[in-house]
Amino acid sequence: MEKIKNFMNWWNRPHKSVLMEYVQAFIVIIPIAFAIRTWGYGLYEVPTGSMEITLLRGERFVSDKFTFAFLRKPHRGEIIAFNSPLFNYASSPVLNWWQHYVWGPENWTKRVIGLPGDHVVGKVEDGHPVIYINDEKLDEPYINKLSLIPTTLSWNEPRSYDPDYSYEDQPYYRMNGASIKMIQKMFKENNIPSMRISGTPLADGGSDEFDIQLKTKEQDGIDQYWVMGDNRLGSGDSRMFGPLDGSYIHGRIVFRLFSFDADSSWLIIDLIKHPIEFFSRFRWSRCLQTVS
Repeated sequence: MEKIKNFMNWWNRPHKSVLMEYVQAFIVIIPIAFAIRTWGYGLYEVPTGSMEITLLRGERFVSDKFTFAFLRKPHRGEIIAFNSPLFNYASSPVLNWWQHYVWGPENWTKRVIGLPGDHVVGKVEDGHPVIYINDEKLDEPYINKLSLIPTTLSWNEPRSYDPDYSYEDQPYYRMNGASIKMIQKMFKENNIPSMRISGTPLADGGSDEFDIQLKTKEQDGIDQYWVMGDNRLGSGDSRMFGPLDGSYIHGRIVFRLFSFDADSSWLIIDLIKHPIEFFSRFRWSRCLQTVS
């Protein structure tokens, strides 16, 4: 107690310099901010279209980290945030901890399909991919029902396309009709499919046919999850990298702050580039919403 009292007297001593005031503030603020960021809540931006149309590129979300850190494991159907399983993690325990909790791999977002101990089977039935969990067919109402079209001269950035709207009036992304038609024409001339039809099997980047028995920590020393994007034709997920180690999972996506159809991850850049139409790029109907 005497040591604590002496420390508090030193901490509250009068006539401290401005520099020392800042140092003491950082001593308090940094650990609190780190604890909140690591075990409380996180902020995320959606960088890809793998979860369309549940999550769209340019949207910002709040994740709940507290639940998985202290209360329970992920449930089937939840949208989770996790460290990239493809990152080259260090063997050093200290550096590995730094990579997991401070700075290292990208954050990915997918939906939990299979839980530890589940037998997960992917099949193609009547031309459509389906999933069975422990011999029961999984109902998946969240899957993207829209087809995908390329927006560049490769399939790196496909977008969900609603045929009920013109290119310029698409409900999710701005599209330039002339550019899209030119890209599709070039694809056809090179015998490359210019559209991925919703509900059809993957053409590349993994397979819709798999048979996996997920491990459990009690029996195997590791919890494994099968995770997939809602945009099955445009998602790199467990079909590509296999079961996800549960230790990589750090949060569940619970709330959408705002939705912005952006060219850049920095809104200030879009404001500078498109000052007149900046606010029209917000998808106002998708702001401040819970996510499931």
